[in-house]
Amino acid sequence: MGVTNDDVVVIQKGRNPGEPCCVTVNCPDKTGLGCDICRIILDFGLYITKGDVSTDGIWCYIVLWVVPQSSSLILRWSNLKNRLVSVCPSCIVSFYLDQSSMHSTSSQVYLLKFFSLHRKGLLHDVTQVLCELELTIQRVKVMTTPDGRVLDLFFITDNMELLHTKKRQDETLEQLHAVLGESCISCELQLAGPEYECLQGISSPSPEVAEELFGYELSDKEIRSQALSPDMSKLKKASVTVDNSLSPGHTLLQIHCADHKGLLYDIMRTLKDCNIQIAYGRFSPNSMGYHDLDLFIQQKDGKKIVDPEKQSALCSRLKVEMLHPLRVIIANRGPDTELLVANPVELSGNGRPRVFYDVTLALKSLGICIFLQVLC
Repeated sequence: MGVTNDDVVVIQKGRNPGEPCCVTVNCPDKTGLGCDICRIILDFGLYITKGDVSTDGIWCYIVLWVVPQSSSLILRWSNLKNRLVSVCPSCIVSFYLDQSSMHSTSSQVYLLKFFSLHRKGLLHDVTQVLCELELTIQRVKVMTTPDGRVLDLFFITDNMELLHTKKRQDETLEQLHAVLGESCISCELQLAGPEYECLQGISSPSPEVAEELFGYELSDKEIRSQALSPDMSKLKKASVTVDNSLSPGHTLLQIHCADHKGLLYDIMRTLKDCNIQIAYGRFSPNSMGYHDLDLFIQQKDGKKIVDPEKQSALCSRLKVEMLHPLRVIIANRGPDTELLVANPVELSGNGRPRVFYDVTLALKSLGICIFLQVLC
């Protein structure tokens, strides 16, 4: 249709500080495009306040209004635009041809190793720098020595695919030294070797722990412990309904729920994994602190969802993902406390963005120190 890369993604900043920025995507359609876009926006630390999407099955038009999750967030708008362009079907080839060097679809893994004096919030401060630099954390191993020093191993990939260059490596090390300050003893960055393969051999959770983490229903113990929580009462009011009477060719999916970080991503991720196509959708807040989402959808074969069992399964799955975007277990292990955090991964293999960032931020805010940690 003659649309250039500059027109595929347009970002219009708010006129005044604090006003939402408008992100417009205009490109050929594909199943799961909304999920891919929402994941990138979440990865940049942005919050979607409202949105509209429409498609005729061939061409897609998406408008999202976004604001930073934090006032201190450093945003590289040009990088956000490039990342969004890279997932649009019409621009995948041209985007990568513009790179200075060709690379495989599997990004190289680098090892960031630093040795420093221990202090509260150290792990989150490092994580924040890596997020701002658009470096994705694949695995982490944190070890604290008896004399109060820490050895941290971060296995990272570069969303910009530039970490092989000296300029990008120097920028990363410079910003890390700035946040570590005088507590830094040494800091190194290199291609990952056999140590990365060793960490990949870490065993999975036991079946009992996995069931508790990913079970679709709240246990009686959870229900009793959360019965007095106003936040849980609000979350429990989430509703998902299906209506086939308003459109001859589409099923109307209506969602009403409390807001949380990445809500639209969680919904889009679930629909993508279920091979559900969206023809038209509107995401908007209401005055009571809830969000309403109306989606006209079809199955992959272009038909409405008329089977009651399929309708029920889709509604149940969406409600579970809205109520449990993250699964958390806190357990006593002798003198220590173990915090286990997990979240579902897309069928494509992409994990939820910034989970490690959010967990370390929460622990820093609570003044809780981490002396041993493994991310896998």
